[in-house]
Amino acid sequence: MILVVFLIAYLVRRRLDSLNAISGDELWRRWFRQGTVVKAGRESGVVAGLVLITVPALLAALSVYAFELYGWRLAAYPLETLVLVLMMGSPGWRQALEPYAEAWRKGDMQAAWHLIQERLPANERGAAVSPEIMHLALCKALMLAVFQRFFLVAFWYVVGGIGLAIFVRGLVALSEQWPQTAARPRYLNACEWFNWIPVRLLSITFGIAGDLSGWLSESRAAMTSITKKTSEILMISANGSLTGYALDPARFSRIHADEWAGFGGRSLSAVRDLLSRSMLVWICALALLVIAGVV
Repeated sequence: MILVVFLIAYLVRRRLDSLNAISGDELWRRWFRQGTVVKAGRESGVVAGLVLITVPALLAALSVYAFELYGWRLAAYPLETLVLVLMMGSPGWRQALEPYAEAWRKGDMQAAWHLIQERLPANERGAAVSPEIMHLALCKALMLAVFQRFFLVAFWYVVGGIGLAIFVRGLVALSEQWPQTAARPRYLNACEWFNWIPVRLLSITFGIAGDLSGWLSESRAAMTSITKKTSEILMISANGSLTGYALDPARFSRIHADEWAGFGGRSLSAVRDLLSRSMLVWICALALLVIAGVV
């Protein structure tokens, strides 16, 4: 049933994303309002945030356990499906990327920047000094968002159940939306620990779903490095797995200067297709694990 639950939640979530409906980030933002007031000097504390994500995680885990205890396990699957739908998803990206690609095609880089600046991390919004840097920052933000809101949730749901999936997704939300910005880097460091295995699995999946030979030549160092951040591994792995210089705008502009106007849309399509194929590989792998009786 794990496979069925995840498939239903994934398909529903994809549909909601296309409609730009029901943002899990907004739910977390409202939940975190309880952390808006802290004592002076304790702005970097992480205990309050951890408590706020542990409570719903424990409630969900205990609910599932209670259903199992009384022989009503089937009744817990709709609950898990609902929670996964709320935890996953990246609504709004499609509505931003399509106008961005059109602005790029027209050569209006200032309009393209205004369309996507809110999608970038705060520390990178002022770094887009050229179209190439802007586009790479956008691709990195897109891959990181999809990884955190789909692949990361899927991995920990299969490994540890719905409670652990909520906790890990809550950590991601804390690193992005906790009212006390001084504490966010500490939450981000905690996220990196939970990202370590799934991001490397996704990196391998990129090789399977894309250009394996290119992935082998580019990603070996990233896979074996302990200190590489999640976003760095995603970018290196995707760059090796994609053909046509989809994540190398400088080289593309030199080799295909006459096609530069279409680079933005073509590159984003390649990245999104790679992520979609990778999720298909994960679903097939989960199906095999279910058949083998592992999960």
